[in-house]
Amino acid sequence: MLPNPQPYFAALVDPRRETRNKLHALQDIVMITLCATLCGHDDWVSIEDFAHENEAWLREFLPLSNGIPSHDTLSDVMGRLERKAFADAFGRWMQDSLPEFDARHIALDGKTLRGSRQNGSAVHLMSAFATQARLVLAQQAVAGKSNEIMALPELMKQMDLRGAVISIDAIGCQKTVAGQIIAAGADYVLALKDNHPTLREEVALWLDEQIDKGRLPRLETTGKDHGRVEVRRYSLSCQLDWLEPRTQWAGLAAVGRVESIRHVGGQETRECRYFLSSITDLEVFAGVVRNHWAIENQQHWVLDVQFREDANRSRKDHSASNLALIRRAALSLIRENDNSKLSIGRRRMRACTNAQYRTQLLFGVEGS
Repeated sequence: MLPNPQPYFAALVDPRRETRNKLHALQDIVMITLCATLCGHDDWVSIEDFAHENEAWLREFLPLSNGIPSHDTLSDVMGRLERKAFADAFGRWMQDSLPEFDARHIALDGKTLRGSRQNGSAVHLMSAFATQARLVLAQQAVAGKSNEIMALPELMKQMDLRGAVISIDAIGCQKTVAGQIIAAGADYVLALKDNHPTLREEVALWLDEQIDKGRLPRLETTGKDHGRVEVRRYSLSCQLDWLEPRTQWAGLAAVGRVESIRHVGGQETRECRYFLSSITDLEVFAGVVRNHWAIENQQHWVLDVQFREDANRSRKDHSASNLALIRRAALSLIRENDNSKLSIGRRRMRACTNAQYRTQLLFGVEGS
């Protein structure tokens, strides 16, 4: 069960001036937005409608001194709320629920909020995703996908990474990133692609030759899904004397290859991917590579399909990134505080119509 989120958001600094026109407490606005999102309401008007319909339930844990805020107030305040402070509060909540990262796999990846696009630019979010727990641990907003590399150091600073294994796609395959991970007491698996063409070629030539000559152990898995059969063959070499720039990569202990052979509709395709790794255990390496894209399948896809994230057109100030954080908080509560086999959509619908179940999701206990 996730702990009660309310104390973590109660300490946020209100972005508004203290005037007589300030009628609604910041924690009321944040919690109303979270509760309504939990229950399937994804726009400001329906969030206000939800609050009016469930005012008696909300008053069980919120003061609501001046009643329910209007949708304009909700939108304005959530947009003005400082996004880094909000992300920090969210991160403390998530990490308190997972106090130990020992041997945990954390995948770092980005997602563009397509509905936030204006003047040719859209908000892009970098997220840290604990693959076993299926929880977003931290979030960093950037101006666009091309700026992911600048967001990675700040994203990692939000977490105590000791004991974790960090996986990043090619954009994170940087010496400074590897150094930061090792300095934090963690390990890494970094995808090696064409942003390091010479290094990739050297690693590919070495591994391909060693594998072809049968000099490296190989771990093979087979997956079947919707008529597709995919065989993956994992290999890892800890012999690095031949690799001249190895000392420039902090903690580098092995290079790895994953060969994917797909059979679809009677046709076969083959692809090899290469990695730099600070871990030397072949089974751990295979698990990290295999589970890295859980952030796409279990997080980004669910947010788009069940929460209609790409369709949300909130753009003013920080509203896009702050609402994205609210959606991730709601999804975490739905997953962690209910062990039923209902789909995410059905859980949101049930939360909307069942106050006791809604309370269970929000606070991790039955009843208020």
